[in-house]
Amino acid sequence: MSPSRAKPPARKASPPIEYSLLLTATLCLLALGAVMVFSASSAKSVLIQGGGDGAYYLKRMLLFAGVGLLLMRFASIRGVRVARAMTPALLAISIFLLFAVLLPGVGQTVNGAQRWIGGGLLQFQPSEFAKVTLILYGAHLLADEPKRVRSLRTLMPLLVVSGLAMALMAKQPDLGTTMVSGFAIICVLVAAGVRMRTLAPVAIGLCVVALVVVAIHPYQQARLTSFVNPSADAGGAGFQGTQATIAVGSGGIFGVGLGESVQKAFYLPEAHTDMIAAVLGEETGLAGFGVLIGLFGMFGYAGLRAAHKARDRYSKLLAAGLTCLIMGQASINLFAVLGLAPLTGVPLPFVSYGGSSLVVTLISAGLILNVARGPTAAAGAGRRGGQRSARTAAAGGGARLRLLDGEGYSLRRKRTERDTGRDSGRRHRRARGAGDGRRRRAAR
Repeated sequence: MSPSRAKPPARKASPPIEYSLLLTATLCLLALGAVMVFSASSAKSVLIQGGGDGAYYLKRMLLFAGVGLLLMRFASIRGVRVARAMTPALLAISIFLLFAVLLPGVGQTVNGAQRWIGGGLLQFQPSEFAKVTLILYGAHLLADEPKRVRSLRTLMPLLVVSGLAMALMAKQPDLGTTMVSGFAIICVLVAAGVRMRTLAPVAIGLCVVALVVVAIHPYQQARLTSFVNPSADAGGAGFQGTQATIAVGSGGIFGVGLGESVQKAFYLPEAHTDMIAAVLGEETGLAGFGVLIGLFGMFGYAGLRAAHKARDRYSKLLAAGLTCLIMGQASINLFAVLGLAPLTGVPLPFVSYGGSSLVVTLISAGLILNVARGPTAAAGAGRRGGQRSARTAAAGGGARLRLLDGEGYSLRRKRTERDTGRDSGRRHRRARGAGDGRRRRAAR
């Protein structure tokens, strides 16, 4: 007997292309954001505040990014299963926080908007947390009960909860997050199979709510008016939009160089947050702006591709909703910087400075990465899915049969047909033998 040979170690399977694209785009956008936050904020700290710490905002962003990356790593491994199990609790907490931020003495008011709770490093926006929990709730509800997509009446639980959350966001006021949340919820409904004619009343209702919010807040009216005609009030409501347009136009093809922006230091308000894309356009030009849009395009393509290839309904809806949430927010921010949409105060995902926004966005990216890992990562996503798998295994089918590809299914089908053919052949021979015996006895 020949001596047994040691088996070579199994080669670790490479992650799907969607996973690699998502991770690459996320890390590149985060690195680009760190560079631009330092460039956009250092001038304000040193020149305007007189010798301040030029890396103050960069240090804080790196701290938030570190926390967000740790949570993204956890979410990319088992986040889908944990998020689905905790969806009811997360939804209740987010609604409670949206009510709490409006209470006197609890919510912190900055620039006329009462959106923050806490202070210092622990300050956060409940609306950032709530917009993700709405996606979790929508995916959970429509995955468990797919028949709800057939009529507007059966969709009422999702619409009522989403409407309440968005009304509380608009009350702060935070029209930008309200618009992003509504867009993402509609994307989840479309991905679930809701017909467009069913969604028409929902779209009309959202437009009415937006008009009401604009009507009762004078500064929102001023922003809308300045968008239509920025030069009419270039020193007032149209100042920020006008300066953003000047910054992007000054960059030319390749920009004026990193750190050389003039608009960020003396003219452009909120250069390191909402208007960071304008600073990027001035310092890196059209080339840098193209790289930024290309990275977001890569993220959106990979996220929707991961949703399309997901093996269970919940993972499909979750990945589609979160991808549309991030891409919708990025689109609104970039359109506002380019003068194609009114300013809404929405930060640029992964790039703008902001604690709660950055952490929540990285967690969302981790959940999409978990879906992109493939069926093994999403196999345990959901309590009901696990219960159905256990029932299938008890019946003798095995939970893994649901994850077989087309080739495995064909092989199982051939085996079934072969076994059926053998059984029918045995029955046919027994019947033929019995018939011959009767004929022999009759001949006697």
